[in-house]
Amino acid sequence: MSKITQRPYPAAAAEKLADSGIPPLLARIFAARGIAEAAQLDTDIKRLLPYALLKNAATMGKLLADAIADNKKILIVADYDADGATACAVAVRGLSGLGARVDFIVPNRFEYGYGLTPEIVRLAAESKPDILLTVDNGIASVEGVAEAHRLGMQVLVTDHHLPGDTLPDAECIVNPNQPGCEFPSKNLAGVGVMFYVLMALRAEMRERGLFAGKTEPNLGTLLDLVALGTVADVVKLDDNNRILVQQGLQRIRARRSCAGIQSLLRIARRQAAQASSYELGFIVGPRLNAAGRLEDMGLGIRCLLTDDAAEANEIAAKLDALNHERRSIEADMQDSALATLHAFDPADSFSLSLFNEDWHQGVIGILASRLKDKFHRPVIAFARSQTGELKGSGRSITGLHLRDALDLVSKRQPHLILKFGGHAMAAGLSIREEHLNEFRQAFESIAQELLDADALVKTISTDGSLDEQEFTLSIARDLQRQVWGQGFPEPLFEGDFRVQSQRVVGEKHLKLKLSSPAGSYDAIRFFHADAAPETVRAVYSLSVNEYNGNETLQLIVRHW
Repeated sequence: MSKITQRPYPAAAAEKLADSGIPPLLARIFAARGIAEAAQLDTDIKRLLPYALLKNAATMGKLLADAIADNKKILIVADYDADGATACAVAVRGLSGLGARVDFIVPNRFEYGYGLTPEIVRLAAESKPDILLTVDNGIASVEGVAEAHRLGMQVLVTDHHLPGDTLPDAECIVNPNQPGCEFPSKNLAGVGVMFYVLMALRAEMRERGLFAGKTEPNLGTLLDLVALGTVADVVKLDDNNRILVQQGLQRIRARRSCAGIQSLLRIARRQAAQASSYELGFIVGPRLNAAGRLEDMGLGIRCLLTDDAAEANEIAAKLDALNHERRSIEADMQDSALATLHAFDPADSFSLSLFNEDWHQGVIGILASRLKDKFHRPVIAFARSQTGELKGSGRSITGLHLRDALDLVSKRQPHLILKFGGHAMAAGLSIREEHLNEFRQAFESIAQELLDADALVKTISTDGSLDEQEFTLSIARDLQRQVWGQGFPEPLFEGDFRVQSQRVVGEKHLKLKLSSPAGSYDAIRFFHADAAPETVRAVYSLSVNEYNGNETLQLIVRHW
């Protein structure tokens, strides 16, 4: 069951934005997303928050500058998702460009699990690094840091995940969510944190006079990677993150992105010149993630590090094939989950915790997301790991902070969860198989405490209806140029239409002709082949449809 609601907006803010020259429709949309003045929409790189506000960034810059001066070997310890892969690529490209001796290692999720574990530290030690630098992980790696120190290595942690009760005893930690950090944007992705550390390092090297008579390295060349990781990790697109993403998209559209991103767009038959946050989150990101889900994210990182177009094309083809395999596995898993849940009534439960011995450990996060969307309940999907434990990946709904919910379960019943971590909307955990039913009951109990009846009804928020003069190609283009994403959602509109015609195209999409008193419009509903009734109250977005060199307005129907 879903309900359609109109997103409220402060009229005074909308009026102020309109007075500054922003079209009234856009002013209303921006005001509804917390924009109070036009300056917040300025995505000039000079408006980035300064690195000095990020706790320990300057200190880490000094440590890295010392390491470069002493020719110490730095080993990046990456994570196996798109944020971790882009953060690793940014670290390797940025540090090597600043003169560092640097290499990387990324854990295989099936053998080593997540983060800087003692096992990964011992593996890393084989290449005899002086410094381990974590990207997108490490804030919970108390044992891993201790093992690194035992083996004579220093550890620098860059992360953005929420810390636990105890911080690792690393030489330096940069994380906007660590205690005492007053950085205004708590939503930096792991790749954003690493980018800020590089800014601090370059500033330190500048202070030491190391660029005298030389051209400073341009860190802006890394912004395509920063944009990709930021969007793919589904962090909130606050003012600062929108600057990072917009700057990265500008590089991609100008075909000045790294060879790997260009190749991934090309193999998906997407035009770089038209790239948007959609392409980053739903086209490039999944292909990159497929490496970490099914094999080894080292393949994805190499795609982002190569400057050879032929090599990038070859790796992109492998990643595309892995993504097709991932989609097939996901479809089978979803079918088996829905078969198990054929009699499930969401009204009977506040949460879902599922396990199937045939499920693939690398795909359970996507499965949890699909089931969360279908049933509008927090979902944790489990698969059996190589060690025999159950690895769980969870996705949540508004109203239940998933990591905090798992923390409550762990504190009340300490024997249930072996380890956990994550964010408000996504988290991972490990349990013993014999504790599955007990965990399921404990998690359901927490969900019932934290969620109320309103939170359990899926709400589709729109920006209201459009006037006749607002159904234009110009407005569609204006909307397409903006950066939309988590916390700054793409505008959706609602309206009553008569269905003039409809047909299935591509075997799974519904092509429509819709009419209203305002006019007649081409429309499409993707991945939905069931016939529409004669009249619909539709939720839709405006899009620019390009065909044979012509551009026309098209409504993309999301719900009716």
